Amino acid sequence: MAKVELRQVTKSFGETEVIPTLDLMIEDKEFVVLVGPSGCGKTTTLRMVAGLEDATAGTILIGDRDVTTLRSGLRNCAMVFQNYALYPHMTVRENMTYGLKVRKTPPEKVDELVTEATRILGLSDYLERRPRQLSGGQQQRVAIGRAIVREPDVFLFDEPLSNLDAKLRVEMRTEIKRLHRRLQNTVVYVTHDQVEAMTLADRVVVMNSGRIEQVASPIELYEKPANTFVAAFIGAPSMNFLPAEVIEVDGGPGLKLVDGTELSLDDAKADAVSRATGRKVTLGIRPEHIEGGNQGSATITFAPQAIEPLGPHTLLIGVVNDAPFTAQVDAHFPAEPEQLCAVTCDMSKAHLFDIETGAAL
Repeated sequence: MAKVELRQVTKSFGETEVIPTLDLMIEDKEFVVLVGPSGCGKTTTLRMVAGLEDATAGTILIGDRDVTTLRSGLRNCAMVFQNYALYPHMTVRENMTYGLKVRKTPPEKVDELVTEATRILGLSDYLERRPRQLSGGQQQRVAIGRAIVREPDVFLFDEPLSNLDAKLRVEMRTEIKRLHRRLQNTVVYVTHDQVEAMTLADRVVVMNSGRIEQVASPIELYEKPANTFVAAFIGAPSMNFLPAEVIEVDGGPGLKLVDGTELSLDDAKADAVSRATGRKVTLGIRPEHIEGGNQGSATITFAPQAIEPLGPHTLLIGVVNDAPFTAQVDAHFPAEPEQLCAVTCDMSKAHLFDIETGAAL
């Protein structure tokens, strides 16, 4: 396997620049997920690594090889597509061996590779079936198996689970993660699903408008987002954002919301704004860091417009100071639509952002 490096890579389609300037290092054997909303440039980045799109400028390295101008077949990357891209007239065996035969791999080596890949993926009983005789999950396993037998330097996945139902997506996530642990390969994986990104990745690359907003481990993205874009994108339900002003509360720094509600800050957050009295900031608080009831010095009162019971907990969804607001409370918390209720924020888990730039403070 091999590391992947993009140095000062840009991409334009005509006069439209979709990747301004991108620098990224993916280590050998690392599982890296590119995530972001539609149109953020993640698939274009993957296709440039694969050689399916030419970089407008910059350098792409796989291992120690400069592959920037190499055609895709010479890069030794294996790509798994969203739509499986299987040959419908070929059997599972034929689909998996086609590329090997084109490369004139010895027949005994072909048999060895296919036997091992089908054993790993649980496809041994399906080798003589055609794609139309397989479920979506089985077809995706065939597509992954076809990639495995090539013994590539890098595996590239382009939203491979988006056509599967919810249950199959969970199962295939487990399969892909288990496969990576077993094969110890380098993986670059593209998705718009932040749950996939968080559960699969060693590191996550959050992209927006062709730029990298943050590269970090899943838990670091969740606990220490670099800005409001990352904070909003990572986590479900999304983080709440409330405009606030830094004031003194009980002799120390605190926050005042637009409606006059005052919230105390814990020591760590107080240090960040200790000399910023009067500064306008954005308070970020995740729904799961909010309790039902008046529990202390960080209480917000609002009238939920909708109540969504989800079994282990309930979501109260409404508006606070014209900003969308969601609280995740105990399943038995007494609340009624359009009726005022109090919830308490865990300010040790709160985030503060610059109101102008969105950068974390």
